[in-house]
Amino acid sequence: MHESNHSQSSGSSKYPRERFRIKETIVTISSEKEYMPVAERAIRACRHDLENFIERDPFFAVTLDRYQCPESAPDIVRQMADAGNAFGIGPMSAVAGTIASIAVAAMADAGATYAILDNGGDIAIFNDETVIVGVYAGESAGSGLDIGLAIEPRRSILGICTSSGRVGHSISFGTADSVTILSGDVSLADAAATAVGNAVSASDPESIEDAFAIIAGVKSITGGLIILDERIGLYGRVPVVAARQRLEYITRA
Repeated sequence: MHESNHSQSSGSSKYPRERFRIKETIVTISSEKEYMPVAERAIRACRHDLENFIERDPFFAVTLDRYQCPESAPDIVRQMADAGNAFGIGPMSAVAGTIASIAVAAMADAGATYAILDNGGDIAIFNDETVIVGVYAGESAGSGLDIGLAIEPRRSILGICTSSGRVGHSISFGTADSVTILSGDVSLADAAATAVGNAVSASDPESIEDAFAIIAGVKSITGGLIILDERIGLYGRVPVVAARQRLEYITRA
C-alpha cells in the first residue's frame, strides 16, 4: 500500500514534532504533545479498516480507474473512492491524504488547536499560527528556487498534497517535478495532484496550462502549483513565499 512522494516539508518552532510509522505509512506529526497519540490511534484504525477491505476486494488496491464503492465500505474507503472518481482515477491515488485528513480531524475533535500531519508529502493542517510549508521537488532547476507556502491561521482543515513524476515511488504518468494542490477536502487534493501530474509533460510546455484545466471549476480546490524544470505554473490562490528548504523536515518513505 504505497503512499505519496516526500515532496513537502513544514515546521513550527512552537510545537514538538514526532515521526510515526506503521508498515508503509510514515508520518511526521506536529501538535500539542497530548494529541500525538490521538493521531496514532486514528492512523492504526484507518489502516485496519483499509487492509480488511482490500483483503475482501484486492481490486480496490490496484485499479487505476473509477471504483464503484459498496454501501458497506468503511469511511476511509468511501472517501478514497469519491476522490479518485472525481477525476476518473483509482482510489489509491487518495490514500495518503485521506489517512492524514482522518488523523488530523481526530486531533481537532479531541481539542487540538494546531495539528500538522505530513504523510509522505500529503499534508493535512489545522493551525492557530502562520506556518510556512516548503515545497520540495527534488534536484530540478525549479526546485532550487526555495519556494514555500504561507498558511495563515485557520479554523478548518486544509489539504496540501503533492504528486511527482520524478520524486518518490507513487504512480504518475507525467513528468512534473512536483504538482501541489490546495483544498479543504484533503482526499480530493491528493487525487487531484495525481490527476494533474499525469497530464504534465516535459516535452510539451503548454501541458502545464492544459493540466490545470482538469481542476478548473472544482470549487473545493483553491490553488495549485506545478514545477517543471525551470517553469512554474500557478492556479487559483497560492500563497507563495521564499522559504529555505529544510530537508530534515521531509517525511521520506
